[in-house]
Amino acid sequence: MSAPPTSPTTDRAHARRPGIDRQVARRLATTEYDRVGDLLERLTPEQWATPTDCPGWDVRAMAGHMLGMMQAVASRRELVRQVAATLRARGSGELMIDVLTALQVRRNASMTPEEVVAEVRRTALRAVRGRMSLPDVLRRQSMPEEKDGWWTFAYLIDVIFTRDPFMHRIDISRATGIPMAATPQHEGVIVDDVVREWADRHGSAFVLELIGPAGGRWQEGEDGERISMDASEFCRAVSGRAPATGLLTTQVPF
Repeated sequence: MSAPPTSPTTDRAHARRPGIDRQVARRLATTEYDRVGDLLERLTPEQWATPTDCPGWDVRAMAGHMLGMMQAVASRRELVRQVAATLRARGSGELMIDVLTALQVRRNASMTPEEVVAEVRRTALRAVRGRMSLPDVLRRQSMPEEKDGWWTFAYLIDVIFTRDPFMHRIDISRATGIPMAATPQHEGVIVDDVVREWADRHGSAFVLELIGPAGGRWQEGEDGERISMDASEFCRAVSGRAPATGLLTTQVPF
């Protein structure tokens, strides 16, 4: 996952909630996992070993993390197992998310690329069902995110667990040169949600024009900062992956 945003929600009573409804979240999760499988199937043996923007991760390691997160949300037992192992392995000062993702990479490291793809395909539907079956009483509960204040579990499940593989598809596409699938109906909806959260976090006037199938135009107020760029590059900037200035320094979690 990316660097933390600059505007944490410090009030537990106002923990961050999803900006999309549950049915949209289900559709996005289903399509996103399909897109992950499609992209991984296109990789050549050489491309699996290509370094990515995430320090220390090549494409193979990144795929191991993506699969590991799917496995965790597909099975409550596996989720408990991963969390318990993370707590045992966590050292002083280490972030939970860093220890967890490293664990996922290690646990799936022995699989061949073909096995990774097959397991992504096999796990995808169960991962969606696992995410969407969380009872409402738990979805409303809040959790402290290590550097971004309070989140509801609904925000983590409906939003972050889809943004994470979406951003990693951008990472893999950049690393390998394979064009990333992008449509207004899927990537465009994810980007729109990111933009709206970004605008909410900085609260300033702006005009934003994002180029490409996932892009669009957004404006708040008058005489604000004007930004024009590729939609994927916007996501990289506000995730902390790319250099940023002005309002783009307001980060959004992925």
